Amino acid sequence: MSTGREIRLIEEDEGGWSAIDQGMNVASQGETREEALSNLDEAIEPTKEAREADTDAPEPDAPWFEG
Repeated sequence: MSTGREIRLIEEDEGGWSAIDQGMNVASQGETREEALSNLDEAIEPTKEAREADTDAPEPDAPWFEG
């Protein structure tokens, strides 16, 4: 069953993979393609919930976002 999602997978030059859901404008990454896709699926659900509730998206909890 197709969800109608368009997802881009990019093999990064420095290693690892990025997965981007084109319709949702949400991205994630992982060491493997499978991990990047799994992480993307995890990021999509709270983003959908936030958009439906008309609230801000959840704050990222990834260490590379810390200032």
